[in-house]
Amino acid sequence: MNVAEFNGILTLAIFVPIIGSLIIAIFFSGNAVRWAAATVALVELIITAYIFDSYRTSEGGLALTDHITNWIPAELGFNIEYYLAIDGISAPLVLLTGLLGIVSVFASWKITHRTKEHFMWLLALQGAVIGVFTSLDFFLFFLFWELELIPMYFLISIWGSGRKEYSAMKFLIFTILGSAFMLVGILAIYFSPGINTFNMMEIASLIPQANLIMPASWLFLLTIIGFAVKLPVVPFHTWLPDAHTDAPTAASVMLAGVLLKMGGYGLLRVSASMFPNQITDFAWLLATLGLINIIYGAAVTIRQSDLKRLIAYSSVSHMGFILLGLASITGASSALGLTGAALQMFTHGTITGLLFLTIGFIYDRTHTREIPELGGLVNRMPILTVSLLIAGLASLGLPGTSGFVAEIAVFLGAFPAWQIHTVIAALGVVLTAGYILWMIQRSVFGPVNKKHRNLTDATFVEAIPIVILIVSIIGVGIYPSLISDMLADGITPIINAVR
Repeated sequence: MNVAEFNGILTLAIFVPIIGSLIIAIFFSGNAVRWAAATVALVELIITAYIFDSYRTSEGGLALTDHITNWIPAELGFNIEYYLAIDGISAPLVLLTGLLGIVSVFASWKITHRTKEHFMWLLALQGAVIGVFTSLDFFLFFLFWELELIPMYFLISIWGSGRKEYSAMKFLIFTILGSAFMLVGILAIYFSPGINTFNMMEIASLIPQANLIMPASWLFLLTIIGFAVKLPVVPFHTWLPDAHTDAPTAASVMLAGVLLKMGGYGLLRVSASMFPNQITDFAWLLATLGLINIIYGAAVTIRQSDLKRLIAYSSVSHMGFILLGLASITGASSALGLTGAALQMFTHGTITGLLFLTIGFIYDRTHTREIPELGGLVNRMPILTVSLLIAGLASLGLPGTSGFVAEIAVFLGAFPAWQIHTVIAALGVVLTAGYILWMIQRSVFGPVNKKHRNLTDATFVEAIPIVILIVSIIGVGIYPSLISDMLADGITPIINAVR
């Protein structure tokens, strides 16, 4: 075991929430569990903010590397390295995970059923997701990819509502099946003559010259299936509305905010970086699937009367912009399109996180998510109304919010390569404006429901995560280069490999 480089901060980011969850499980009880979880989440946010700022002030490329070669030597069966690092693509997603981690803890403040276990799984989930975003060894990447399934399964099945066991199992089955295809692709790459490594940076340079045991296009499609399920891409999307609808608020925030982004991240880190020739060959497929996601997702969203189900289907639509931006890799403005796709991952995480957070708080007070049963909430809950309004307007791409910046970058980047797809996809923005404004008008500005005349507004604890997310949405909307410049640096190697 040889230590090539070890900064330690990324290892800390992964294991602080995991170890913190174990400490809470063993040593804390009662109300102290909440404050202990909040402390761990705050420390994690500080660590992820430091990671983000360190990369922002760095010279680009890979940074904050933890690299142990021969971590599990080839003599034991596999040549596995402990390899963590960040680049311009992963650094914003690490920050997003830290941000939504503390938001989820505050969103769970009123949990009374098996409180200790809830916060334990919530923190463990955060550590596993950061492991995905920082791993540059395929073994580690897949390990953390699968590890996050366990906390999310228990969060949905124990603290969810409705058909929670069914939704949790459906989430598990879909994602494990997608991962099975990805695992076959990973092992096929590893066992190809001349590769014999899980190092993702080395694999990217070896694949073009390697004697692969199956065509590169097959390997590309095998790995992309797992990412398509997680994103999700139609028709692999049916697990998402059920999981979102029946999940507790904190799990919905993490699911929409960062777990879906694991699929988009995989498309950039693996599909685009390792298979530049294949992704250009299949760009037509990505553009078509992206268009289907955008239009189909928006059309189905309009028909929803349940607030959480509405936002869940809107996520299917918004994930289509990532595919469309990725398809721009064949065009003259590919850098802008890919940057927009990566920025969409960050902005959608904060916007949809705020939507699910606010809807969860409304449900706690009204005990319903059915839009026809709500109405007149603005008079009783002004803070939650403002929160829902800002999140909704950002979701439809209002200028001055982060949602606008990401979507306009995708459109401008994709148009030179896919004019017809881009023009039709613009209809998705119109549909989004329709269902968002319709939802807001009926739920908070409509006639007052007599059942809801004694409602209370957000508490101080609940207002904390709301303010955190609103600041990030408006901040990126006004100053997008804080994120976009970093993402552009991470996109550059992909563009160079294609050219």
